[in-house]
Amino acid sequence: MPTKSILPYVILTIGIMSVSTAAVLVKLAPEVPSSILAQYRLLLAFLIMLPYILYKKRNEILKILPVDWALTCLSGVSLALHYIVWFESLQYTSVASSVVIVTLQPIFAFIGTYLFFRERFSSATVISMLIAIFGSIIIAWGDFQIADEALYGDFLALLSALFITIYFLLGQQVRRKMSVMSYTCIAYGVGGLTIILYNVVRGFDFIGYSSENWLIFLALAMIPTIFGLNLLHFALRWFSTSVISMAIVFEPVGASILAYIILQEMVTWSQWLGGTIIIFGLLLFIASTRRKRKMQLSHH
Repeated sequence: MPTKSILPYVILTIGIMSVSTAAVLVKLAPEVPSSILAQYRLLLAFLIMLPYILYKKRNEILKILPVDWALTCLSGVSLALHYIVWFESLQYTSVASSVVIVTLQPIFAFIGTYLFFRERFSSATVISMLIAIFGSIIIAWGDFQIADEALYGDFLALLSALFITIYFLLGQQVRRKMSVMSYTCIAYGVGGLTIILYNVVRGFDFIGYSSENWLIFLALAMIPTIFGLNLLHFALRWFSTSVISMAIVFEPVGASILAYIILQEMVTWSQWLGGTIIIFGLLLFIASTRRKRKMQLSHH
């Protein structure tokens, strides 16, 4: 096979593998408050991207309208809430359960576009949503058998899927006028500042962490945030948005494999069954909504 035809698939695969590392990286720092991990993920990503934005996108930033600044800042706050709640969910439930439940985000997004933009449901869309929701109920039921706190973690993961949907819906309008790099850099910066305020209120320590923890902060900023997300955006040169969305559905598979190898985290029968049903339902869902609607990518 020619190298040119292999390259897009290699880039897409590396992108999915990169975003799959986020949950495992969070689990590798159990002594660090979830919101501190979230803070440094966004702040370091913002600081790494900032020189490029100031050098290459300065004129674009200066032309942003006040209404677009407001929407981008609100989306940054939503992103901050997503990471605070999602990272907290990983303190209570497994990587497999948390990541697969967060992956339900396209369903929240479609409900949002229906409520705000009056986008129509097809019968196939409704059926696929019900299949995915049924899968999440199986996971929740299985986790409830393990411990009440695992179910609480599942609930937090579901809440984080709602916040990331708000981030995408707010950004949907702005992204038509702004490049991916400019939009995400501003959102990361605002999100990071939001979490700083949250951490000040909570009284968390900002600097008293080991060098291993600082490496995890940097890895969270680089691997799933900048490297993973940017490669998935880069892959849009060759693939449609719906193909990228379908690929992202397999993020829980990568995350669960990494959790098994690195954390020795076993996947229960209910997580296998529920996760498989959710992935099947989401693939059907994306296939049934393959209209040319510019949907944002996942940021895990």
